[in-house]
Amino acid sequence: QVQLVESGGGLVQPGGSLRLSCAASGFIFSSYVMSWYRQAPGKERELVANITRFGVTTNYADSVKGRFTISRDNAKNTVYLQMNSLKREDTAVYYCNAVAAWGGYWGQGTQVTVSS
Repeated sequence: QVQLVESGGGLVQPGGSLRLSCAASGFIFSSYVMSWYRQAPGKERELVANITRFGVTTNYADSVKGRFTISRDNAKNTVYLQMNSLKREDTAVYYCNAVAAWGGYWGQGTQVTVSS
């Protein structure tokens, strides 16, 4: 059974930090490009960051460059998103995604709220 389970979301003040984790099971983790997406209320889901199979290459949305860092640990089947200098506009549900040429999977999402 394939599972992507996100954790680490919550309420944080502007300027604060959070670290999201996504634990994968049921598939060969290292065969998939891993991504974090987010969806704010009333907006479309958008790509935040992704990382290639062995972590050689990462890509970020312009809105998070310099503040967020994506990483993965293939030994632990886990992908991370370190979020620093959080802004109110980072408030959203954050989703983990795994994709390969033959298909992909989504997690259930974790809420991140940036508010004072």
